[in-house]
This record gives sequence, structure tokens and C-alpha cells, in this order.
Amino acid sequence: MLRLSKLTDYAVVVLIRLGDCQRPGEDCVQTSPGIALATGVPEPTVAKVLKALASAALVVSQRGARGGYRLSRPLDAVTVADVIGAIDGPIALTACVEGGGGGCDVGSLCAVKGRWDLVNDAIRDALSNITLADMRAASVPPAFRIPAPLAASAAE
Repeated sequence: MLRLSKLTDYAVVVLIRLGDCQRPGEDCVQTSPGIALATGVPEPTVAKVLKALASAALVVSQRGARGGYRLSRPLDAVTVADVIGAIDGPIALTACVEGGGGGCDVGSLCAVKGRWDLVNDAIRDALSNITLADMRAASVPPAFRIPAPLAASAAE
């Protein structure tokens, strides 16, 4: 079974939480304990995730009395592949795939050597086409979604 790490799952939750408070012209900064309280993710885990996301430039940390974290770009500019790369490293199904970071003990005899790249590329492309804005929209029950024309007129 192909499965993402819990940290990657938590990173998506944290990023969507950071994106929930963004409005045009608003610079929303949230603290690690505040995010933990709002999401139910333990605070040490939130802190660990935020550190990794800051290293990958997906969030920006701000020091001081009004310090915390904010998104470095809108959720519609952050893909699932970006988050996976920030937390788990390059997307690589097997050790021999480009970016897999390792070799194979039977590489010289392997009948499918180099052919996993096709599958890996398809998965990477699919994950690169799903943004966190898409993920957030999918998580809102249909009864609570604002139709696009109404949302646009409300923002004006």
C-alpha cells in the first residue's frame, strides 16, 4: 500500500488552517499553540511540521510579540506535491526511481529498471495538479459552500 506519512497529513491540516484566516490584504499570523488547539494536532507535532514547512519556504515565521507563522503564498499556489516534498522528500515509489536516493541490490538484473519512472512521473504530475485550495474546498460540506458567483460578489 502506498501511504503518506502522518506528518505530511498534519502538514496539509496545518497549512489549510493557516489559509483559513487569509483574506485579501490581510496578513494572518498564527502561533503553533493556537494552530494545535484549532486542529487537534499535538503542539510539538505542529511545531515540527511548521519548522519543516518554513525550511521549504511554504510558511514564513515572524518573531516578536505578534509572532507566529503565515503562508508564504496562497493555498491555490501550494500543491500536494509541494507538501510531500517538504515533509517526506522527493516523490519516489522505489529506490531506483529518480530522486529515490538509493540503489537496488539487483539493479543489474532488473527487468523493469527505469520503467518505474513512468508510474512515478504520473503520480508526481497528479499530485502537482491538486492544490491545497482544492483540498480545502473538498473538505467543506456542500451545504456550507458558497457558490462561486455569490463568493465573488461578497468579496467586492
